[in-house]
Amino acid sequence: MQRACAAALLSRGETVIRHPGYSNDDKAALEVIRRLGAEVTLLEDGSLKINSGGVNPGQAEVSCGESGLGIRMFAPIIALSDQPVRVNGEGSLMTRPMDFFDEIFPQLGIRVVSNKGKLPLQIQGPLQPRNLEIDGSLSSQFLTGLLFAYAAAGAKDVAIKVNNLKSKPYIDLTLQVMGHFGWEVENRDYAEFYFPGTGPAGEANRQYTVEGDWSGGAFLLVAGAVAGKITVKGLDVDSTQADKAILQALRDSGASLSIRGEEIGIGPAGGLKAFTFDATDCPDLFPPLVALASFCKGTTVIEGVGRLAHKESNRALTLQDEFGKMGVLVELDGDRMLIKGGEGVRGALVHSRHDHRIAMACAVAGLGAEGDTIIEEAQAINKSYPDFYEHLQKLGAGVRSQEAVANK
Repeated sequence: MQRACAAALLSRGETVIRHPGYSNDDKAALEVIRRLGAEVTLLEDGSLKINSGGVNPGQAEVSCGESGLGIRMFAPIIALSDQPVRVNGEGSLMTRPMDFFDEIFPQLGIRVVSNKGKLPLQIQGPLQPRNLEIDGSLSSQFLTGLLFAYAAAGAKDVAIKVNNLKSKPYIDLTLQVMGHFGWEVENRDYAEFYFPGTGPAGEANRQYTVEGDWSGGAFLLVAGAVAGKITVKGLDVDSTQADKAILQALRDSGASLSIRGEEIGIGPAGGLKAFTFDATDCPDLFPPLVALASFCKGTTVIEGVGRLAHKESNRALTLQDEFGKMGVLVELDGDRMLIKGGEGVRGALVHSRHDHRIAMACAVAGLGAEGDTIIEEAQAINKSYPDFYEHLQKLGAGVRSQEAVANK
């Protein structure tokens, strides 16, 4: 959804986005493109019509809310303009590292002033596409922003070299969206991205349908595996989304899994078993994987812990603490996380740490736990999946707000 917003802003003419999201991150992206000159109209069928003439900031400041992708993707896009723009955020985003921009932007002719490597940023372009070499080990989101900005700036016969790129499937998704809107980028084995100089021809009317979200869907699928057979619709098994890999973990755990088109049936089997999984390219799967592993007999090993430090919380330590409250032993061993599961999960008072994925992981674990689970700051889910608790209720789970409990 956020990539589609960026592409619609950068594509001159009209774009209709079908099946748009309305999480806090999605709303933040829409507000960013409005402030950068796009007109956004809600259509009767729930789709969004976006009219854009390119990046023309109408405001001297934009906020990316709490979206890590938002700030890293939109900062290079904002730098296409020669107007100074202050880029801000809120919540945990204010503490996440932005040193990348301090290092890279001056190489592209962009003036940038940060708050000692953190937000807010003061940016003034215009960005000048040049041959560039970057480190891709912290996040692929910086590269996503550069790919969009280079293409929109008409980059020709230049390349971005990337060392040690993580989360490659997210770049596949970026390139897929860019291709849909008419931009061509040559992916040379994820080590170099070459711009031949071909792009959209003039203004056009376009349509883009947002895929179902595997990151949120992963929690529903794990819920089915630990609490009872369900069917989840609307997830494309051929998607480039990284978190589609949850299917492999579910298979390896012994869950009952069936796929028919865009319908996925999932349920407990004769007993879930521990598994090994490398989450280096899909670190957002750590929370649902820990929830799954809690019910799998034996010790589950998940690799890729190094990707978790700069999320909405330090997710490795947060998962260890919050699942520890539920009686699940989580150990950290370098880049590996070991979860001792299948020994009983107990309901407890836990805290989301203002992290949407922690709130959802604890809720899923609570479905199979003995006793009630109470999640403080449970509204953190609004960042990415505002309907999550409602969907659990539709599946038959007992989910109540504290207000409802107090008034009972």
